[in-house]
Amino acid sequence: MANIPVPNWHPARLPDARTLEGRFVRLEKFDPTRHSDGLYAALQGPSPDPKLWDYLPWGPFPDRTDFDKWISAHTADPDPWVYCVVDKATGVVDGNLSLMSIVPAHGRIEIGGVVFGASMQRTPKGTEAVYLLAKEAFELGNRRLEWKCNNENARSKRAAERFGFTFEAVFRQHMVLKGKNRDTAWYSIIDSEWPAVREAFERWLAEENFDKTGQQIKPLESFRVSPTS
Repeated sequence: MANIPVPNWHPARLPDARTLEGRFVRLEKFDPTRHSDGLYAALQGPSPDPKLWDYLPWGPFPDRTDFDKWISAHTADPDPWVYCVVDKATGVVDGNLSLMSIVPAHGRIEIGGVVFGASMQRTPKGTEAVYLLAKEAFELGNRRLEWKCNNENARSKRAAERFGFTFEAVFRQHMVLKGKNRDTAWYSIIDSEWPAVREAFERWLAEENFDKTGQQIKPLESFRVSPTS
């Protein structure tokens, strides 16, 4: 792909405060006044995910004051552009994720800062949240969507592959977080790949792909392997 012309290129647009609506969840631009209590309950409530904070650069927050300070710092700038995941059936905040590393001039953006509470696990909500944000990223005119994680974070690496991201490389000694070395695994989806990835998401999320108990009938990856089956 080196030196291939990009005719009529225009920089991508910046994200805005629109709510992104799905079937199971909606993504609302994070508002500390509206969302902080619900997010704290989801992430630090009575039954928190014990592995939730293992590879994140911040947390855990057993003390609410520390959580509020983090929220204030985390949402002070437009990068990251933070969304709360709200369950459409209950109105409950289930987690948050962000568009970040936003470089409109080159059409590059990342999904990161993904923190999903236990209520999102083993449900379609997490997959739909990532789909909604990926869709928004490409509709803003980006040509590259990134996913990065600690190379030891098997759960995040597996999620990236399931969502349709392509592994690119490991950046060795990329960061020092919480006093430990972090080698960072880089993944991406580019704009030419997005239509097939989008179709797989949409077919997986469709009502007919879930049984009466809410369990998937076919896995997400199967729709990419045989997109027309």
